[in-house]
Amino acid sequence: MFRPQLPPEQLRSFVTAADAAGLDDVWLWEDCFLEGGLTAASAALAWTDSIRVGLGLMPVPFRNPALAAMELATLGRLFPGRFVPAAGHGVQAWMEQVGARAASPMTLLRAWATAVRSLLRGETVTTSGDYVNLDAVALDWPPDTVPPLLVGARGPKTVAFAGSGADGLVLDVPITPDGVRAAVAQAAAPGPHEVVVYLLAGLAREPLEAELRGNPRYSGGPLAAGSPAVVAELVRAYAEAGATTVVLQPAEGDLAPEPLIGLAAEVRALLRSAAPTASAR
Repeated sequence: MFRPQLPPEQLRSFVTAADAAGLDDVWLWEDCFLEGGLTAASAALAWTDSIRVGLGLMPVPFRNPALAAMELATLGRLFPGRFVPAAGHGVQAWMEQVGARAASPMTLLRAWATAVRSLLRGETVTTSGDYVNLDAVALDWPPDTVPPLLVGARGPKTVAFAGSGADGLVLDVPITPDGVRAAVAQAAAPGPHEVVVYLLAGLAREPLEAELRGNPRYSGGPLAAGSPAVVAELVRAYAEAGATTVVLQPAEGDLAPEPLIGLAAEVRALLRSAAPTASAR
């Protein structure tokens, strides 16, 4: 993960190093008021050859669904199969700060995601509601390879919607393997469904613990700290719980890119050597 607490000008060296290391994914954030997620994703995709770029997540109150679909379709056509966007409610205090807070975030997310996915499939969309209003809108350049739209979720209603109304689920820090297992069951997706898990990781434990001390959701869950073998074993536990993609997230106090990329590459090599047919990323 490239955290937006790093300046944008460091993104190129980060993603090219991750690509050269053979990693599968680089994931980006769009926290207020740091870096634009879609602009960063487009640059990361252009600078690399094979790595997949995930954006977790776009706050839906920020974007008209037609504009969002245009942007996602463009990236889908330019970099087919390499872009994975996620959407969510956004931090409500930030949404209020910019005058975009919805009275019913769940109603907005459901209508927004439904419209965007339909537009990406090349459909003409007419809909009228409290938040999303489109009149015979269709994309002129829908993507041949439709990017999956994931939903970032915590509460049970959003997790359930991610199972029925999206192509996957993003679960952020902190969450345990049991929490992943419960979310997968709550989502009850009817078909193939990506489950992305953010996992705090690093060579040293103290920066990870420091980040979590003030998090009310943290209750002493696992941290991926130490040797590649230790981290690989924890990643394997999340995969067995239902995660299809595990994203190693550095602590804010330990953002140096090189150690994290090196750790991720060693962990990936250990997992692939132990299970060469595994499909999990």
